[in-house]
Amino acid sequence: MLTIIATAVAALAAVLHVYIFVMESVQWTQPRIWKRFGVADQAAAETTKPMAYNQGFYNLFLAVGAILGLVLFWAGDAGTVADVAGRTLVLFSLGSMLAAALVLITSGRRYVRPALVQGTLPLIGFVLFLFA
Repeated sequence: MLTIIATAVAALAAVLHVYIFVMESVQWTQPRIWKRFGVADQAAAETTKPMAYNQGFYNLFLAVGAILGLVLFWAGDAGTVADVAGRTLVLFSLGSMLAAALVLITSGRRYVRPALVQGTLPLIGFVLFLFA
């Protein structure tokens, strides 16, 4: 049961990071998106578009790592190469998501809420996967 909950939380963390990718790399210049990220105006959104595009792909790669890890984890029996590789990849991806959220907090007090949004699911998933 713990394994299923850990998998669900890890999958939700991956989905969240895919959504962040879409906002940063695809929708960045839409006012509802750049306002959400605290960008001052359309001109600033255009100026920061290359940075956001790049950053969005980091989020996508973390999500892909977590998803691939889940697939490998469930593809192998306990102790097999697939199980160990999958577990390792999930923990690495979730740990990286959490680390990115911690770095975000160091950017200033206004980033505490976004860091909590970005880091809560990876933290819970990481802890659950350690014990699953």
